[in-house]
Amino acid sequence: MGVTGGIGSGKSTVSRRLADLGAFVIDADEVAREVVEPGERALDKIRNRFGEKVIRADGTLDRAGLAAIVFGDPAALAALDQITGPPIAERVEQLRRTVGADAVSVYDMPLLVERGLWVHEHVTVVVEVDAETRVRRLVDKRGLDAADARRRIAAQASDEQRRTVADVVLDNHATPAVLASAVDDLWHTRLAPWNDNLLAGRRSRRPDHHAVVDPRPDWEARGERVVAKLAAALAVDPGVTEVSHIGSTSVPGLIAKDVIDVQIGVRSLVHADAAAFQAAVTDAGYVLTPDNTADRPKPGTDPAGWGKRFYGGCDPGQVVHVHVRERGSPGWRFALLFRDWLRATPAEREAYAAEKRRLLAVDASTDVYAEAKEPWFDSAYRRADRWAGHTGWAPR
Repeated sequence: MGVTGGIGSGKSTVSRRLADLGAFVIDADEVAREVVEPGERALDKIRNRFGEKVIRADGTLDRAGLAAIVFGDPAALAALDQITGPPIAERVEQLRRTVGADAVSVYDMPLLVERGLWVHEHVTVVVEVDAETRVRRLVDKRGLDAADARRRIAAQASDEQRRTVADVVLDNHATPAVLASAVDDLWHTRLAPWNDNLLAGRRSRRPDHHAVVDPRPDWEARGERVVAKLAAALAVDPGVTEVSHIGSTSVPGLIAKDVIDVQIGVRSLVHADAAAFQAAVTDAGYVLTPDNTADRPKPGTDPAGWGKRFYGGCDPGQVVHVHVRERGSPGWRFALLFRDWLRATPAEREAYAAEKRRLLAVDASTDVYAEAKEPWFDSAYRRADRWAGHTGWAPR
């Protein structure tokens, strides 16, 4: 997991509490200090770029002096990041390899969002405090000049940018005790069970009854985060063609089970069975369900075109289903077509919602409800296919 937040937000307090609860914490600031110690190549590069004025008489880095330069100059800050980023990443990777397989690994990283590193974490926790409160804390507790504090805050990601990638937001406007209580609750209700699920190879499941809920405003953002993390995990795999948010939660305004459905397109299902592909998806936090290998074929299609592989996420706070389908197959095409058709056709979206409500009134059991929808899907498949022909729709 990654823990981040703006300077003065209290992310280090959160990480210390996670360590008390049993997590292995890697502090990016501590690593950053290690890679610029005397004798390290990064220190020589800093000297060459910024001059002797940032080097103390004893040969150590004048961190305050360097900060005064870079936080007021975006180009200088980018140059420093280019120097220190690679050795920090290498050192963090070394430390993470030492973590026991059963431990929760926490990366306390101020620039997790700015550098796009959040996509490599199972869960991203953002500690949030408004800018003026952070300025006051930096002045009172760290002795920074108020103008310097504001420059540092301005050089980092905004609260909105952090919130966009956050799986969890911890508000830290109250007392340390309140924050510690929130961390404890997060640990016991979500993080520890999540870790247990990963270790056991057990996916989280939707409720058996009353799983369908009103549209939730965060479905799109949650889907985008899942897609981004899976895309990052599979970025170097030449057999993967795309990752997409599909299903009812990808259609704005539609009632749905609170499940994020994602489709991974592959050039061949043979590739999906390769050890490297399976390992990448598993490392991203998903569990293969070996007996779920096909969707129900739609009328007039080749049944062989509906094969797939299915993975489930392990997060007890968010159910995720990952469908791996061969690009160009009827099953792959319909997942994208159905989403786009409902997005573009309000009448059909409302008809689908009405059918859901009708079936739920008959039996609210999730499995019974899912099976009962199949005849409606058969008819919808024909209508969606005609719509695709009329509009010239093609998978994006």
